[in-house]
Amino acid sequence: MTTSAQPGSPLDLVSAARAAGVEDVRVLEAIAAVPRAEFVPRDLAVHAYHDRPLPIPHAQVTTQPSLVAGMVAALELSSSDRVLEIGTGFGWQTALLARLAVEVWSIERWEDIARVARRQLEHHGVENATVIVGDGSTGIPEHAPYDAILVAAAFPRVPAPLAEQLADHGRLVQPIGLGGAEEVVLFEKRGRILARRRRVTLAHFVRLYGEHGFAP
Repeated sequence: MTTSAQPGSPLDLVSAARAAGVEDVRVLEAIAAVPRAEFVPRDLAVHAYHDRPLPIPHAQVTTQPSLVAGMVAALELSSSDRVLEIGTGFGWQTALLARLAVEVWSIERWEDIARVARRQLEHHGVENATVIVGDGSTGIPEHAPYDAILVAAAFPRVPAPLAEQLADHGRLVQPIGLGGAEEVVLFEKRGRILARRRRVTLAHFVRLYGEHGFAP
């Protein structure tokens, strides 16, 4: 499936990101380059270039594109950064991160969703992102430390393992809340302290489940 058959284009999502206040040129270029229509369920591809979340299996949803843009931009990624992503979904956000960083490790809770993400990332030639199935609240300690961590699910605090796996001066973005009405917050690690830097936005996210998240 190609984006040419779909109404709209990635440039519509670039405009939505700009309207939401995103000015990072590298982030906007990544959004322009990655066709979201190929990272959503086939029957919903017609809606891919609308700035809205879309449902995927297991009562999950993709994150609204302008919100993805804001969260990714808040991480201020450089091309040498190593990134941990919690919540792969169908892989569109993963593909954006892979264009901005040298290496991306992504954790997805559901095997069938991870399978779709892997297939689409491979189809688009993304070679620097690895998707594994597991408990996102525990991170991936064997590949730590990470320069940046993006958590695409809500919990009232940052899980301790994620804070531990963040490099000194690393950045972490997470929706802080109970699931459904969150404050998306940017943190920075300073020594052993994870310090709040600023609010990125307000949003609605699904819950983070796992050993260091909500009980499944």
